[in-house]
Amino acid sequence: MAIDIKRVYNEAHESDGFRILVDRLWPRGLNKERANVDLWLKDIAPSEELRKWFSHDPAKGDEFKQRYFQGLDHKKELVSIVIQKAREGKVTLLYGAKEEKFNNGMALKEYIEAKMR
Repeated sequence: MAIDIKRVYNEAHESDGFRILVDRLWPRGLNKERANVDLWLKDIAPSEELRKWFSHDPAKGDEFKQRYFQGLDHKKELVSIVIQKAREGKVTLLYGAKEEKFNNGMALKEYIEAKMR
């Protein structure tokens, strides 16, 4: 079981394994071939309202995760898809945000890993 995260705009590598886009919106200026996405789980992303509130503000990071995790608790079928893929092999969660430390990909990785313990 291995879960990694990566900005979708970074070059895809075979070592990424199964690539899952976890943003609600398709990344601007990126075609499907260059994105090299195996699965787009847009409904696992934070709600539009939560995303706009958060705005990648590090000061809101902990509260964002708490709210996002509460939302994920109601999306068990989508979470189970990621868990199943991670049990089968390497998974890379893809996000579009420029902020690399405070984003939904990082939060989702933390949530999924906790569920797999």
